Amino acid sequence: MSADASTLSTPAGPTDVPGSASGADARGAPGAVAATVERGPRIAAVVIAFGWHLAINLPAMIGNWESYRLPWTVAVGWLLFVAVGAIAAARLLLGTPAPVWPLIVVLLGVDALVFAASPEQLLFTSANWCWATLGWFVVLLLWGQRIPALIAVLALGALIALVAVLASGAGDPAGLSRYAMSAYGTLTLPIAMMLAINLLSAMAGRTARAAAARTAVEVERAAAGRVHRARRERLAALDRTAGAILTELTEGRADPADPAVQRRCALEASRLRRLIAESDDVPDPLLHELRACVDVAERNGLPVDLIAVGALPPLPVEIRRRLVEPLTATLAAATGWARVTVVAQPDEVVVSLTTPAVTPFSAEPAGGHADGSGGHPDPVGGDRVEYVHEENEELVWVQTRWRAA
Repeated sequence: MSADASTLSTPAGPTDVPGSASGADARGAPGAVAATVERGPRIAAVVIAFGWHLAINLPAMIGNWESYRLPWTVAVGWLLFVAVGAIAAARLLLGTPAPVWPLIVVLLGVDALVFAASPEQLLFTSANWCWATLGWFVVLLLWGQRIPALIAVLALGALIALVAVLASGAGDPAGLSRYAMSAYGTLTLPIAMMLAINLLSAMAGRTARAAAARTAVEVERAAAGRVHRARRERLAALDRTAGAILTELTEGRADPADPAVQRRCALEASRLRRLIAESDDVPDPLLHELRACVDVAERNGLPVDLIAVGALPPLPVEIRRRLVEPLTATLAAATGWARVTVVAQPDEVVVSLTTPAVTPFSAEPAGGHADGSGGHPDPVGGDRVEYVHEENEELVWVQTRWRAA
């Protein structure tokens, strides 16, 4: 028994649409663009919160240290704000997970403690630093959340402030007016910033989706053009090889009764049928293309058994060609009978042909390849198609095997 084995490199990606972006990438593009657009505002929000806390709150706390009822409570609260802010900044800038709502409860608790430690004369000054700073740190924690969540937390902070103002005896009209002005200032700025960021993110997402859609259309158009050109090249190659045998028949240089001539005609017919079958929209394209080749053989009187085992995975047209084409010439030259077997798994497809020993003949492959696949694909990734041919005096066995990378 003699054996001949070779390995054919094939593209790993779907060569029907070269260069097309995957669905996951297309869906992830808007989110990636929005995250990039938000990068600057995220950093700005962290700088505002910590800048205010360090440049305004710290000097005010130190300068009014003796006036607080519980100075060390205020200092511990200031440090807790730093710790919570650091966690929020890591979550915002680095994606570190953090328990958002428990941290917000800590901020509100510190807010209540600072109000309790601040006497009446400090309520509306920078010494009562928690009131003006609470909103910025809450923004860091609630970044990307809906506005009602931020409003609810800030409203709770405003309620704590109102209770503290009334409890301190500053509930007269002048005190309530100052409270209203302070509450307005501490509420509006964080809410305005969150609204602006949400609007910017929405606009960035829409722009990215529109750009991704335009790119997808352009890629599909370019891919369709490349596929069309490749099919025209293969059709031209088939026209050359099939035209040669037709010319010989017309000029009387080939005898239709000659078995070699009949095999050449069957081979070209199989190639043409498979080229047509490649563009059909069917559930199992590989089986459809094999049936097209089998049909030509059966029309020539050759009984063929086609057996399929397993569910076929999606295969690009280039890999399907390299699975089918090596069997085409042998099937065209087969006599007596033939059996074609397809065994499929999610990561492997094996196509084999068994037939009585055939008489080899020379035929130019369509497209100039030994396997007749046509074109010159650049190997991409690790997908490969293996071709094995073995024969003895009685049987010929041809097998192609595709394995996923």
